[in-house]
Amino acid sequence: MAARVVQIEADGGSRGNPGPAGYGAVVRDPETGEVLAERSESIGVATNNVAEYRGLIAGLEAAAELDATEVDVRMDSKLVVEQMCGRWQIKHPGLRPLAAQAAGLVARFAAVRFSWIPRERNRHADALANAAMDAAAAGASAPPAIEKPRIVEPPREVAAPDSAARARAREVAAGAATARATGSDATAAPASWEPRPSLTGTRLVLVRHGETEYTEQGRYSGRGDIALSARGRAQIRATAARVAALAPGTVAVVSSPLTRCVATAEAIAAALGDRPVRRDDDLIECDFGAWEGRTFAEVRQGWPGELDAWLASTRIAPPQGESFTQVAERASRAVARLCAAYPRETVVVVSHVSPIKLMLRDALAAGDSFLHRLYLDAAGISVLDMWPDGGVAVRSVNETGHLDGID
Repeated sequence: MAARVVQIEADGGSRGNPGPAGYGAVVRDPETGEVLAERSESIGVATNNVAEYRGLIAGLEAAAELDATEVDVRMDSKLVVEQMCGRWQIKHPGLRPLAAQAAGLVARFAAVRFSWIPRERNRHADALANAAMDAAAAGASAPPAIEKPRIVEPPREVAAPDSAARARAREVAAGAATARATGSDATAAPASWEPRPSLTGTRLVLVRHGETEYTEQGRYSGRGDIALSARGRAQIRATAARVAALAPGTVAVVSSPLTRCVATAEAIAAALGDRPVRRDDDLIECDFGAWEGRTFAEVRQGWPGELDAWLASTRIAPPQGESFTQVAERASRAVARLCAAYPRETVVVVSHVSPIKLMLRDALAAGDSFLHRLYLDAAGISVLDMWPDGGVAVRSVNETGHLDGID
């Protein structure tokens, strides 16, 4: 199935704010401007912002019914666009469940781009919202959705485009989704129960760095260069000994550039007989933006809506941060480089929770819920084998027996 891109224009209004409210949403073909679906409804007494979110949700639902894979959302609500992009906090408690519902719908698509447009460029959706409110005021039900409406407008210029990095991440995600849907992924190996000789592919020994003070305190630890704690230093000594026994033939150790990973990598390299250590920026932890260094409880209290949206979709980033979709792109890039550089060899990869979870998710062909169900301990070890024809074998996940007895 080829990728299908649609354009959503959505709006909502309230006569009184709060007052009688309604929404409208239009789904278009971005190339021809043809209207593919309309949605509109009176929603009783509500605020403008609630109605605008309801319009967005209706548009996303309609796009999903049309089997769209990519969506360009255009709204004249600066608040909804900025909140869905993770740049503004969702302070009003009434909007948080709506934002979470919208984020859940966003997760159904390979790519969703949000853009602000002036009100005059959103006349069709605005007209639908007003028609729904007029019908309710007259005592009639809102008109049903119209699949082939009378108005056909030309495509409009996208306002407020995504950053280059985010656009590239979505492009890669869209390509991967299309490949999975069509079975055209060139790296997909035929299914088989037949065991493969391990050393005909690349073995990756994935190691999470040892503990830091942030680990012990339950704080978001992303790009901050936090050193290992005393317990973390004890952990990496035990991990180094375990890796040396597990993979004595390791040819190289590759590490995130952050101090907590480099220290872990250097201890492992020394235990392996002074193997070389190479730093790879693609193995760095997720950028948690405004949440960096804060406890989980602090983030829940200060950014409840943004946190719900982030948990609901790997495409949503923390405020001023990085989405898991972007982390997955660079983690996949790092894995591909390692497999190309070290065929038939074993490499130790020292990284962080997010990149390692995403590597394991992709290796197991799992869904995004896997990320919330898998726990990776500090200094834990996972092992996977990868073959040139796309074959993958996950041999262990989060080994921690070597850490027994460390206080």
